[in-house]
Formats: sequence, C-alpha cells, structure tokens
Amino acid sequence: MRKFFENSKQAILITLTMFVLCGFIYPFAVTALAQGLFHHKANGSLIETDGEAVGSELIGQAFTAPEYFWGRVSSVNYNVYMKEDTIPDEKGRVKYSGVSSGTFNYAPSNPELEKRIEADIEKFLLANPSVKRQDIPADLMTASGSGLDPHISVKAAEIQVERIAQASGLSEGEIEKIIETNTEERALGIFGENKVNYLMANLDIMKKIEGKVARK
Repeated sequence: MRKFFENSKQAILITLTMFVLCGFIYPFAVTALAQGLFHHKANGSLIETDGEAVGSELIGQAFTAPEYFWGRVSSVNYNVYMKEDTIPDEKGRVKYSGVSSGTFNYAPSNPELEKRIEADIEKFLLANPSVKRQDIPADLMTASGSGLDPHISVKAAEIQVERIAQASGLSEGEIEKIIETNTEERALGIFGENKVNYLMANLDIMKKIEGKVARK
C-alpha cells in the first residue's frame, strides 16, 4: 500500500508539472515571443486604413470593379456574401454556407468544369477586349485549393493594366509601378514563382485614386 501511494504521488507530481509547463508556461512563452518578434503576422497580418481593419494580406477579396485587379476564381467567393445569399430558395436552401475555404473539386472530366471556365473566360474577355483568349494566364481561370488566395501571377496582373488604366484614370506607368511594388519574389530565390498580392495592389490603386480626387 505504501508503495502504491509513493507511485501515485510521483504520477500526480508529474501530471501537475506537465500541466503547468504545457498548459501555462509554454503557451504564454510562445505568445509573448510571437507578439514581440512577429506582432503583425501573429495578429493575422491585418491591413488597416484610417485605423480600421479592411482585410488581411493572407486572404484575397472579391473585386469586380474595372478599376481594380481581379483575383483568381473562388468557389467560396472569398467568403464575401450578399444579403440575398442568406435567403432560402423554394426548396428552403441558402447559398450562404458559413465562413469556409475550399475549391470546386471538379474532376477534369466533369463537364461543369469546362462550363465554369468558359463562362469566366467570356466574362474576362468582355471586360478586357484587347486581350486574346490564348493570352489569358491559367491562374486567372483556375481556383486555388483554399479559394482564398490573395496572389496572382505577374503576367495575370500585367494583362489587366490597360483596363485598369482606362477605368481608374491612372497611367499605365503608375499601375505597372504598383505591380512592381507588390510583387513578391520566389521563396529563397528558387521556390515557386514571382507573384503579385493583388489585394495590396488594389489598396495602392484606391489611395492613388483618392489622392487624385482630393487634388481636384
């Protein structure tokens, strides 16, 4: 019996010690380190305008206005839902499925995939009449695995310059400079491809448009 209590005492002490270490000390240490060294990233890489959070550098948004860069197709609409998306149809179903991420998950043989791509190509060509079908970068017509990707290829950004210039009143040179500013290089110089954070680029366009309006 004495041996049982001694072993139980050891087990209880180890349990309490690990509880304090893993339940309190470690989480607080990691949180303090993250907040001290990586404050911006640890808090969601939020983007603020006039003191108000308007998005995150890590999550794209649905832009459809001609004066802004358009991102990749999103099966979850970048979690941007309209009021009508929450209204049940005649069968009692609603389009809004809550905050989520994901892709269309169509197989290459699924005719719905071709139908969806063709519709998006026609929409893009209508808004960009000077662009030829064969010149549209593949990433603009395909969805990312999460449906939340805030990046597009450099070519996908450059092919939209003419439309944005005409709609925004900015020069093509200004827009090309914005692309250059928001281009992220390959990881370690060798992994992946250069890409443009179109959300950040659109914020720069907004600021330039607002600046032009303020000067008038």
